[in-house]
Amino acid sequence: MGRPDIVAQPYGVDAESAFDQVSEETRVQPQRSWKTYVWDTWDLPKEQRWLLFKVDAYVLTFASLGYFLKNLDQYNVNNAFLSGMEEDLEMYGNQLVTATSIWTVGYVIGQIPSNLLLTRVSPRWVIPTLEIGWGVATFALSGVKNYKALYALRFLVGLFESGFYPGIHYLLGSWYTPRELGKRAMIFWLAGSIGQMFSGFLQAAAYTHLNGVHGRAGWRWLFIVDGIITLPLALLGYCFLPNLPHDGKRTWWITEEERQLSVTRMKVVGRAGRESWTKAKIRRLVTSWHFYLLPLLYVVWNNGGPQQGMGFWLKSFNKKPAPVPGTHFSVPDINNLPLITNAIFVGMAFLWGWASDGPCRGARWPFIYAGAVITLIFSIALRQMPLYGDIHGRKVVYWLANIGGGAGPLILSWINEICSDDTEKRALLVAMGNDLAYVVQAVAPNFVWKTTDFPRARKGYTWSIVLEVLLIFVTAAIQIGLWLDRKKAAKNRVENEAVEAESSTDEFQSHGANKTARGDEISLA
Repeated sequence: MGRPDIVAQPYGVDAESAFDQVSEETRVQPQRSWKTYVWDTWDLPKEQRWLLFKVDAYVLTFASLGYFLKNLDQYNVNNAFLSGMEEDLEMYGNQLVTATSIWTVGYVIGQIPSNLLLTRVSPRWVIPTLEIGWGVATFALSGVKNYKALYALRFLVGLFESGFYPGIHYLLGSWYTPRELGKRAMIFWLAGSIGQMFSGFLQAAAYTHLNGVHGRAGWRWLFIVDGIITLPLALLGYCFLPNLPHDGKRTWWITEEERQLSVTRMKVVGRAGRESWTKAKIRRLVTSWHFYLLPLLYVVWNNGGPQQGMGFWLKSFNKKPAPVPGTHFSVPDINNLPLITNAIFVGMAFLWGWASDGPCRGARWPFIYAGAVITLIFSIALRQMPLYGDIHGRKVVYWLANIGGGAGPLILSWINEICSDDTEKRALLVAMGNDLAYVVQAVAPNFVWKTTDFPRARKGYTWSIVLEVLLIFVTAAIQIGLWLDRKKAAKNRVENEAVEAESSTDEFQSHGANKTARGDEISLA
C-alpha cells in the first residue's frame, strides 16, 4: 500500500516532497498535465481519485450547505429586525446590538471545547449533534414573544454554531493534502459569503409570500425556513460524515483499502493521530511560537479588512441638504449596488484557493502577503479619496476593496499543515484563531467602526491600514519560525546520523574484538 518506513516531516520542512517518495499505488503524483491545474484529482491514480470524489461529495457538500445556512441565519436576524421584529418585540433601544453580542458570547465559549472534543469523539457524531441543537434553537426563534427570550435563544444558537466552522476546517485538514486543502477550504468558506448574499432575497420572498400565513409574521417564517432546512441536513450528517482516517474506524461508504489509503496519505504529510494530554505535551504547546503567532495571524487578518461602507455612502446622497445636487440613489440601489463587491470577492477568492493548491504547490504565504498589500492600498484610497469628488471612481474602489480578503481559509489551511505532527495542537490552534478573532470583532468595531462615523470612517480605515501592516510582519515572523524549525530539524538529523554511525562503529569494533578473543582461546586450546 505504500512505504511504511517514510518518515513524515513537519510541513515547514518539506512535507510536499515526501509524496514523490511513495509507491505508485498511493502516491499523490506531481502535477504533469493541464488537467491537474483545473482540479487536483484528475491525474491521480484511480484509487485515490475515487476516494477523493466520495470525500468531496459527502464532506464538502455537507460543509458548504451547513455554512451557507449559518451565514443566512446571521444576516436573517438583521433582516427580521427591519421587517417587523423591532415592532413586534418592542426593540426600540439597543436590543438588536445586545442580541448580537449575546450570540457572540455563546459562539466564543463553545469553539475551543467543541474542537478539542473532535480529537476524542468522531466528527460524524459531534457535528450533526451540534447541527440539531442549532436547528431547534433557530426554529424556536420563530415563536419568541419578547426580546429577553430572543436573547436566550441567540445565546444557544451561537453556542451550537460555535463548533461548525473550526470543526469543519479540522475535518478537512484530516483528509486532504497540501495540494488539495486550500481550494476546498475556500469553497467551504465562500458558501457562507453566498449565504449572506441570499439573505436579503429570502427575506423579501418570506415577507411577500408568507407574511400572515397561519397568523405568523413574515420575519418569523425566516427562522422556520432555516430550521426546516437544517434538521434534515443534520440527519444526513449522521449518515454520511466520515470518521477521521487515524481513528481506525471505517465509515460505511469507505472500503478497508480506502481507509488504509487515507491513513497512508496523511502519514506522508505528517498528519499525526491522537495522543494523550500530558504535562510535557502542554508545556511543549505553550512554549512553542506556534501557540502565539498562528492564532494571531488569523485574528489580524479577520479584523483587518475594511467594513463595507458603500451602502452608507450611497444613502448619504439622499440627505438634505444634498451633498451632490441632482444625484440620488433609490432604496433598491442602496441594497443592490454593494452586492457587486461580494460577487467580485467570491470570484477572486476562489481563484486564490485554486492557485494556492495548483501552480503554487500548496504555498499559502504568497496570498497572505498579496492580500495584505491589496487591502492596504484600498484602505488608504478609501480614507484619502474625497467622498463626492469622483462618484464613479469611488464606486469602483468600493467594489474592488475586498478583493484582497480571500486569505482566511488559506491561513487556517496553513495552520492545519504547520501543526500536522500534533492533532490536538492542530485542533486547538484552528479553534483559537477563529475564537479570538470573534472576541476582537465583538469589541473593536464599537471604537473604530462606529455607525455614526460612516461614510467617511477615517478611524476605521486607519485601523485597517495598521492591521494590514501588522499582518505582513506576523506572516514574516511565522516564515522565520518555520525556517528556524527546518534548521533545527536538519541539525537533529545530522546529530542522529552521527550517533547511529558511531554506534555502528562501536558495535563493529566490539564484534571484531570478540572474534579475536575467541581466536586466542582456540589457539591456547
